[in-house]
Amino acid sequence: MKVVPLLFVFIVQLTGPAAGASGETPSKWVGTWVSAQQLVEEKNMPPAPGLSGQTLRQIIQPSLDGRSLRLTFSNEFGDTPLTIASASVARSGGKSVIEDGTARPVTFNGATQVTLPPGALAVSDFVPFEVQAFVNLAVSTYCTAVPAKLTGHPGSRTTSFMQKGDGTIARELGQATPTDHWYLLAAVDVQANPEAQAIAIIGDSITDGRGSITNSNNRWPNNLARRLHANPHTANISVLNQGIGGNRLLRNGLGPAAIERFERDVLTPPGVRWVLVFEGVNDLGTAVGARAKGEPAATAKDIIACYEQMIARAHARGLLIYGATITPFQGFTSYYETQSEADRQTVNHWIRSSGRFDGVVDFDAITRDPANPPSLSSVVDGGDHLHPSAAGYQVMADAVDLALFEKSVRN
Repeated sequence: MKVVPLLFVFIVQLTGPAAGASGETPSKWVGTWVSAQQLVEEKNMPPAPGLSGQTLRQIIQPSLDGRSLRLTFSNEFGDTPLTIASASVARSGGKSVIEDGTARPVTFNGATQVTLPPGALAVSDFVPFEVQAFVNLAVSTYCTAVPAKLTGHPGSRTTSFMQKGDGTIARELGQATPTDHWYLLAAVDVQANPEAQAIAIIGDSITDGRGSITNSNNRWPNNLARRLHANPHTANISVLNQGIGGNRLLRNGLGPAAIERFERDVLTPPGVRWVLVFEGVNDLGTAVGARAKGEPAATAKDIIACYEQMIARAHARGLLIYGATITPFQGFTSYYETQSEADRQTVNHWIRSSGRFDGVVDFDAITRDPANPPSLSSVVDGGDHLHPSAAGYQVMADAVDLALFEKSVRN
């Protein structure tokens, strides 16, 4: 298994009042939004002429209120330095527009410019900004040096906007080129109430939202976040969607393998209290082709061993970790065969019955066709027999027992 290289991180001065200063309500940093970073493939690169010399305005939706924020940018997969010459955050007014009077400059150790070496992250200074859950933010960056190997998140299901020159505080990017990808922006944290906590969900394209509606934020984790927010007992919980389309538990593919990125995407974000693991279908599916070629293929035993490692690492940090059963995929012809279905059943039986996870979300039970359990129900099938539809993602979110997130300690 590939060893992930050491990631350099800039530690910056978080300017502004300290949490819990005299006369203030105590608060703490909690993640409100994330995008799992990967090396951007050629087909998902920014439109010509690329990001250098361009303003990039990205629209993101927080899942937790906060009185101020900080942003994390990433050059994790870059082969040369990345220079962000200026950046801002504002409330989105729709498309490339920002609401009047809401733009705030983003600085790094008091400077407007920051250069990230290859493999580095940069965390911004504290930005006084009233963040409201589910009210979209616009994060604008102007880059003057951009690596050929770009870090980002292709599966944004959200439109970003690019325009020549520094328009980071412009009300509208009137000549912008749209692109349905995110680049460079890895996380947004907020100073939230002391009781606020986060759920980190590690997953593949079903968690990343393939089959959801662009710019609608109706992936199943978004829908779950809205349910949590509406429940008084869970209203201070954010949902951090660490899904990557095509991702696998055990082997690199689209993005680092889940076992490799577990530290980065699950154990590191601030405020995480619960972990939900919903991965394995791509390990099972790609094993079909590997077996046909006589190559090493992931087995049910391999997948279960990976879950065991995740459980041990989460428990070592004092976190609760839940397992989600793998959903059906009969009809997705390149993935489905007798052995892959048998392995899915073995893995799901272990998730349900082993007692190793602190709780179970049985997505298989609520998405399968009762008349043909190896297949998705027509109610949730997005059409390719692997990915749910937007309606299916609502069914999944509605099936999650919110009481799992009222627990804060292991039994």
